[in-house]
Amino acid sequence: METIFIQYPKCSTCKKAKQWLEKNNISFQDRNIVLETPTEKELETWIQKSGYEIKKFFNTSGLKYKELHLKEKLPTMSDKEKITLLASDGMLIKRPLLVTKEKIYIGFKEKEWEELI
Repeated sequence: METIFIQYPKCSTCKKAKQWLEKNNISFQDRNIVLETPTEKELETWIQKSGYEIKKFFNTSGLKYKELHLKEKLPTMSDKEKITLLASDGMLIKRPLLVTKEKIYIGFKEKEWEELI
């Protein structure tokens, strides 16, 4: 499986992460989170593989998250509803998302990503 880099091109953190991957010669498939939003099936697989709670996959600082009042709504939603919601709009997903054979990386933390080298 090729490494998948899921990002939003206008996001400064995503730009930094992409530069870091390129600088370290890590090959990846580049996906725009808005044009190619992860599917429910992909999200289910990645969430399970990551070992993280679904909430960690939400872009809690995003405008869409705030507009939809998800801070109040998420606690009462089922996991299935949360995944369906994430798959409905790429802007709700925390980015960048790096999917490797071994691990799922959420957000860009250079120290954490260094294990890829």
